[in-house]
Order: sequence, then structure tokens, then C-alpha cells
Amino acid sequence: MRLVFAGTPDFAVPCLDACRGSGAEVVAVYTQPDRPAGRGRKLTPSPVKQAALAAGIAVYQPDSLKSAEAQQALAALQPDLLVVVAYGLILPRKVLAIPRFGCWNVHASLLPRWRGAAPIQRAILAGDAESGVDLMQMEAGLDTGPILLERRTPIARNDTGGTLHDRLSALGADVLAEGLQRLRARDMPAAVPQADDGVTYAHKLDKAEAKLDFQRPAIELERQVRAFDPWPVAEGEIAGERLRIWAAQAIDIVHHAVPGSVIAAGRDGIDVACGQGALRVLAVQRAGGKRIGVMDYLNARPELRRAP
Repeated sequence: MRLVFAGTPDFAVPCLDACRGSGAEVVAVYTQPDRPAGRGRKLTPSPVKQAALAAGIAVYQPDSLKSAEAQQALAALQPDLLVVVAYGLILPRKVLAIPRFGCWNVHASLLPRWRGAAPIQRAILAGDAESGVDLMQMEAGLDTGPILLERRTPIARNDTGGTLHDRLSALGADVLAEGLQRLRARDMPAAVPQADDGVTYAHKLDKAEAKLDFQRPAIELERQVRAFDPWPVAEGEIAGERLRIWAAQAIDIVHHAVPGSVIAAGRDGIDVACGQGALRVLAVQRAGGKRIGVMDYLNARPELRRAP
């Protein structure tokens, strides 16, 4: 079986490894063009490109797959299957029709909930109890195709965008490996259409969303801190200083303080009054500094220390 893989970020690398270990021939990898990164804004290849080159696989990086030339180049590879994982480019109908078995997508949510670009973070922000990955037969709509296989995982109270990302990345590789094995054995399960109810969209993250509004309930801000770790990282003002807030937990207390004011600060953390409850800040980052625990921060600002 001739297989073409399309993906870009770290999330997709375990799925590329699963393809390579499936017994299929990975004849090419498609990934987005190199982008500027780091302080020097040097052009940097994607994680998938780096993995492909290390494995000796041909890499294609078109700006789009809409042109006849790009589509002809893909067709010339004669793929039996195209596997797409966080590729970042839209696949036109003509591309979907090229492989003999069509195109598969590994998506990091339990569809139809959280179609779109940022399903991992949106699930945490919404307080979902579980997430998962779906292996989907692609069609023209945005994440609307029927489901072939699925894996589920609970979202723990201490899960961050980073920890859930890593777990779903591994689950995605598992479900893809099973799908490829069953395809080779001609034992694929029937594709199950997505439900019409429960459709939600996971819109792309915006840095502006990282700002904490202490008028809101503390539990919502806790989810915001967790979801935006490691990017874009939540930000909030504490006693007049804007900080990046890396870790925090909601405290269910009744208070009469003004939202945003510090009501306690010590070894346990800095408790900031919210519209409902308080947010206990545990790890912060000052402008130009690095991530530090709250005690290190209080050592620099001893005037904030106060008992509850």
C-alpha cells in the first residue's frame, strides 16, 4: 500500500511514525512551508518535515493544494491512501478523490464536538469531562466526515493544554495504527456518520484570549490558565504588575473583596478575588523573566504577604 502523509506540528509526528511502522510504503510527506521562528526569525522546518527527512522520505511543501500543478504532483505519487494530521491546509474535492481509499484524518476531539483548529484547548476551557481522538474519512466539509475509529480519555483537573495534547497525540497514533492494520486486513469498520446534534467549533486561539478577567468565576479562570499552557499563556494583573500566570487553581470561598484584589498571599499561593470564589496563583513569570514559583515571587514582593 502506497501512503502519503500530510501534517505539520509535533502533534502529527507520532502518527507519521505509526504510518512508517504499519507495513505501508510512505512515499511522500506533505507539510507546510518553513516558517520564521525564534529570536532570529530564522526559517525553520516543521517537526513533521524534520522527522520525514531523518527517515529519508521525500518532502513536499506547496503553499496550497488548489492548483492543477500541485494536484498533478500528488496524483503522480499514486497514493492508495492520504493520511492527514494537523496539516493546516484545506484539501479540495479533487485532492480527496485522488487516493484509492480516499483521505483519513486524525482529529483531536470527539466529533461532532470541537470541529476546527483548537479542539484541545477549547475542551479544557469548556470544562469538558473527556476528550479523545477520531479517525475520520475526510469529505469536503470542515471535520464533517464519518467516523471510522475512536479513542477516549478523561480530562483530569490538573490537565493542561500541553499534557492533554501529548496524550491525544499518542492516542491518535494508536487509533491510526489500528486503522491501517485493519485496512490492510480488509477489515475496516463501517464509517459512522456524525450526529447532527452537539456540533461545536473550536476556533483558532487568539493571544487576546489569554487576559484574565477577575470579574469572572474563579473556576473559569483556572481552566483558562490550564488551557493556555504552554501557549499563549494566561496573563493577569496582580497588585499592579502584569504577570504571565502558568499555574493556578480555583478556591471555593465566599468573600466580599473587589475582584482582582489580593486577599491572601503566602506559602500556599496568592489568592486573588474573583467574581465568584478566588484564584490561587501558584506559578508566574515577570516581564523579561522566567517561570518561577509563587514563593520566589513573594520574596521579591514581600509587601504582598498577608494571611487569609
